[in-house]
Amino acid sequence: MLRPTEWTESLRDLVTTILETNLTIQGNRMNVITKKVTSWAAIVAVPTFVTGFYRMNVPCPGFSRESGLAVSVTIMVAVAAALYVTFKRKDWL
Repeated sequence: MLRPTEWTESLRDLVTTILETNLTIQGNRMNVITKKVTSWAAIVAVPTFVTGFYRMNVPCPGFSRESGLAVSVTIMVAVAAALYVTFKRKDWL
């Protein structure tokens, strides 16, 4: 009688361990997905911030000149590219 009881307890512990491992794997996958979504959101937020800042609050660089648009676009592309490279190096993308 003792042997089947121990075997049942052993199987119960095994099932519990398998379920905990499954939950841990799901949590790790969720963390990876969250990092990727956050990285892309940061990259998209930079052009949004620059556009909102220069078009609503203050005159953009080169205001009343054609170079103003080029400067704003250059800032947006440079910062977004720097974020992309940084996130790629950290293996977030």
